Amino acid sequence: MRVTLFGLRFAAFRDSSGAAHVLADTCIHRGGSLSKGWIKDDCLVCPYHGWEYQGDGACATIPSQKKGKPPARAKVDSYPVDERYGIVFAFLGDLPENERPPMYEIPQLGQEGWRASKPMVNEIGCYMERAIENGLDPFHNEFVHPSQGKPQLIDGSMEIEEFPYGTKFMARFGEIDDKLTGLNELRSDPAQLKAGSWYYGPNTLVTDIQFNGVNNFIQYAFEAPIDETKTRTYLVNLRNCMLDPELDEQVAKINQKVALEDFAILENLWPIRTPDSMHKELLTEGDVILVRYREHLEEWRQKGWQIDRHALREAGCDTAYAIPCPGRRTSGNWILDPVPLLRSANS
Repeated sequence: MRVTLFGLRFAAFRDSSGAAHVLADTCIHRGGSLSKGWIKDDCLVCPYHGWEYQGDGACATIPSQKKGKPPARAKVDSYPVDERYGIVFAFLGDLPENERPPMYEIPQLGQEGWRASKPMVNEIGCYMERAIENGLDPFHNEFVHPSQGKPQLIDGSMEIEEFPYGTKFMARFGEIDDKLTGLNELRSDPAQLKAGSWYYGPNTLVTDIQFNGVNNFIQYAFEAPIDETKTRTYLVNLRNCMLDPELDEQVAKINQKVALEDFAILENLWPIRTPDSMHKELLTEGDVILVRYREHLEEWRQKGWQIDRHALREAGCDTAYAIPCPGRRTSGNWILDPVPLLRSANS
């Protein structure tokens, strides 16, 4: 299947053992789309001329070449894969394993007294950074979320915590109206209602809602930037109440209703993308967490971890780019051009 991320095309497939693989979606022969091909002997076959690519990206067979093995440069980028939570994650970069940020762990998963939903997948017409910042904003809830009772931040209650690759806040809230769910399990105790959010890396967002000191909802959002205007979000929701499996659908509808309230705002923001400078918006003390998020983004940008979207846009349809995979650190002579990156001033 084809997956688009950062405006680039990738081909995802499973071999006969069920293992997932993610490759650059461009055959280096004549530009065929590998994602439109088929699986043969655990290889992905290009539908244009039948070149067969292994899960590691190496071309195993070239039908038109009658003698000898395919040349060493007959290869496409192949990305490390980690499958968990019902989601296939691919590391899109060339860092060796010991230098990569670790995958985010969901500690409640599989624990007694917690129930996890199946991943909810939504496609939003907004820039990924906008979606993350929305979740880090404690002040939007009273205006955007009537289904949650319009929760209002209680002044002076916010606590902030820094951790590797992220920042977290927890705060006390009061509800202006009653929730629209009508469920006793989700009724809030005004003295104990707490909620907070945190980000991990550029595209993982966690939201923790503690209704009454006992009942708790936690949502893990893994955001995949399709391009500059669209984001695919994978939501893993956990709860320690309403544990009956028959309630899964009802809980999913509650979570989706809240998500749709956010989408209605996010899909109408202008400009679509986060401004390159924080001076282009009038930020206040209530934006402290999203400011920290932007500072982290700048730190990662200085490491050369961000695609130069302007250069990518200017190239248009003239160049087949690939995000360099770890294999490029150990071998050379690649056909596909490396995607342009934003470099630090010291690069």
